[in-house]
Amino acid sequence: MTTTGHSGAAIQLTGRTIHNVINMGSYNYLGFAENNADFLKTVADKTLQYGVGVCSTRQEIGNLSIHEDLELLVAEFLGVESSMTYGMGFATNSMNIPALVGKGQAAPEQAYLCKQSFIGVTATGSPGTKPRGCLILSDELNHTSLILGARLSGATIRVFKHNNMQSLEKMLREAVSSGQPRTHRPWKKILIMVEGIYSMEGSVVRLPEIIALKKKYKAYLYLDEAHSIGAVGPTGRGVTELFDLNPADVDVMMGTFTKSFGAAGGYIAGKKELVDYLRIHSHSAVYASAMSPPVTEQIIRAMKCIMGKDGSTEGIRRVRQLAENTRYFRARLKEMGFIIYGNNDSPVVPILLYMPGKVVAFAREMLRRKIGVVVVGFPATPITEARARFCLSAGHTRAMLNQVLHHLNEVGDALCLKFSRQKFSSRPDLFDETDFELHS
Repeated sequence: MTTTGHSGAAIQLTGRTIHNVINMGSYNYLGFAENNADFLKTVADKTLQYGVGVCSTRQEIGNLSIHEDLELLVAEFLGVESSMTYGMGFATNSMNIPALVGKGQAAPEQAYLCKQSFIGVTATGSPGTKPRGCLILSDELNHTSLILGARLSGATIRVFKHNNMQSLEKMLREAVSSGQPRTHRPWKKILIMVEGIYSMEGSVVRLPEIIALKKKYKAYLYLDEAHSIGAVGPTGRGVTELFDLNPADVDVMMGTFTKSFGAAGGYIAGKKELVDYLRIHSHSAVYASAMSPPVTEQIIRAMKCIMGKDGSTEGIRRVRQLAENTRYFRARLKEMGFIIYGNNDSPVVPILLYMPGKVVAFAREMLRRKIGVVVVGFPATPITEARARFCLSAGHTRAMLNQVLHHLNEVGDALCLKFSRQKFSSRPDLFDETDFELHS
């Protein structure tokens, strides 16, 4: 789908047919991806001196002042010491994680001593000790980019139940007490990898509990805020602001510009030592072409708007409008009898369809009614949990949402999709600790 004019409108190509539809599937959370001619002209004029692209890496001749301005702005927005931006969101995860952790035996000694300097030393190691390998504890519903980065790193990977603190603490306790397999040597690093908002579930990470466990067992935390930065929190600063936490408690903050900022690319933020290390050792920094100047300017303008640095309150209005749209849409779906997943603050709203045979029928019927949705089935989800995923935007008007809800109500009745007897989700956060078995 390509947004045209208004954030809620879109064009979807199906074969040779063009449909004007209400866009309920894209990640345009704050509406900054809309086709505004004046805005695009301003971006073009601002970046005229740079051209469309730089065709070089930032370590060669692709480092522009506009890139450095963006990184300073990102660090200020997040409340951290430093940040680095990348031209591709997926590669921000997949190419940076291997630079942070590794197998140990396969990596040069000097590289690990460099890593040790920025990420600190756990209770199981001391400065200058020989590398002993790294352990990644990954949420079972993490994005593919996180999974790929973990696998490329060569580190040992263990998966804990989604958002379940019992499962995570059990693995942390075993890792600290037992050490590495066979040798029982202490792990050099234990890295917990989670997302702010999970894009297929709509659930929000239990960040306060995870930070408490991280401190208790002296582990490190990698937080992917691709879907949460800009979309949650009173001023759009993500899950750390949502839970009123100190950003310094998160060792590695990652996010993308492809959702709330209506652009492309991603960032890694945290301590200056961390960022300086990645500038030299990250494959995404060393080998990838620098971010396009017009894209960079788009991100700067969107972020300044959210921060109020443009002299207006438009940014905070969009953040509040998104929150209002999210609460309204979720409440109406529950009233209709649909089973939905996710947190009430999450603009990602999955509706459970359950039966694989109804997935295509639902998508086609909604498209026939001029509503563009994303449907997901096996293997992206369990075979019995096929779903339709709706993404709310600040650009959606109340009239648009009511129109979508009207058609959803009719389609839900026609396809028998209203499974809830209680008129609300039986699994609002997609976990139930009272029904969890620890596996040995």
